[in-house]
Amino acid sequence: MKKMVLSLGGSILVPSLEAHTVSEYAAVLIQMALRGQVYVVVGGGGEARRYIGAARSLGINEAASDEIGIMVTRINATLLVYALGDAAYPAVAESYRQAKEFGESGKIVVMGGVTPGQTTDAVSAVLAETVGADLIINGTSVDGIYSADPKADPEAQRYDRMSAQDLLSIISAARLDAGSNTVIDIVAAKIVERSGIPLLVVDGRNPENLSKAVCEGTFSGTIVSDGECSPLPL
Repeated sequence: MKKMVLSLGGSILVPSLEAHTVSEYAAVLIQMALRGQVYVVVGGGGEARRYIGAARSLGINEAASDEIGIMVTRINATLLVYALGDAAYPAVAESYRQAKEFGESGKIVVMGGVTPGQTTDAVSAVLAETVGADLIINGTSVDGIYSADPKADPEAQRYDRMSAQDLLSIISAARLDAGSNTVIDIVAAKIVERSGIPLLVVDGRNPENLSKAVCEGTFSGTIVSDGECSPLPL
């Protein structure tokens, strides 16, 4: 059975409590699960950043502030588990070993953060290695990987395909610019390189983009792979 790991930003899933896409994503994930075993790692989004900011204002150290952020990722993950109903394993995985065990049920497995100092992008990449995934999908707020931040540079070029080393080069260069943003963190990119697992970066603001990519092989985004063949559709 094919296995896929989806990194889903909290700002994509729950941009606000009044306007969220939890139900829409639940429907799409159930479609994707027809193609293989699905694991989802949910981020904390703006809500986590607000709690972390409050913790810092109280003088709480960074490790403890990160723990608070992890709690928020697990709240978001719990919302998704409930929305998925019987299609999901009925608990949020809190470790890689637990996620792997839950996957033996054949149901969709959902988890949040794991370790202070580690983003959910990195969690997704480590989880993909742990379960032997065939594909990592990063659902983000842009439609792929660009040569520069497309929000700041209108001349930025979007890549349809690139190698893992190319991705690392772009991220490393971006890190030299103060305040720049990247669609995936450098730890996750290094794990993608060492594992050889293909990565798809796609606009996650429309959940249907993910199901089309997995089920039809049609998408607007970037494939990071050192292989010659496209890993899509599954």
